[in-house]
Amino acid sequence: MDILTLLIIASALSIDALSVSIANGIIIPQLKTGQAAYISFSFGFFQSIMPVIGWFVGKTFAEYIQAYDHWIAFALLASVGIKMIHEAYTQSENRTCKNCLQPKILLLMSLATSIDALAIGISFSILNTDILFPAIVIGVVTFINCFAGITIAHKIGAFFGKKMEYAGGIILIAIGVKIVIEHICLCI
Repeated sequence: MDILTLLIIASALSIDALSVSIANGIIIPQLKTGQAAYISFSFGFFQSIMPVIGWFVGKTFAEYIQAYDHWIAFALLASVGIKMIHEAYTQSENRTCKNCLQPKILLLMSLATSIDALAIGISFSILNTDILFPAIVIGVVTFINCFAGITIAHKIGAFFGKKMEYAGGIILIAIGVKIVIEHICLCI
């Protein structure tokens, strides 16, 4: 597989994680560089490890993963998005939102956005493509995209305030809906 194709695949896989990173950048009032790196690393790590897992799983479980991956991703993203909207609505303006930095929430977001990478790993296995280098490239591209997205979104979010928290929650739900719609359209 040539590097250009790999970069295109990595960029496409990073889109959901980038969108969630943007939502996180919007809702964290005093984002520190270390926090942005922490979130970006989590997304990059899962985007790189899931193709490896998928590669090892191979053809045996491909049909089961493809049948439910979109619903799993939707459920995880929608639950986090609904929680963000609820918290924006019920809590005061003075609060500091750190929920997306909690390991459990970050794990859910990272898993939800990396399910497609698991499927790519299965595809690489079927195509007898080595996985180590592609997995590293996917992780690095995801980290870079997420770090840039969260940092830029934070600057924009700080200007617009609490309304951006609603937008962040809606973005997460919309990503989940997009995943389900894409799957349904592919099945037709």
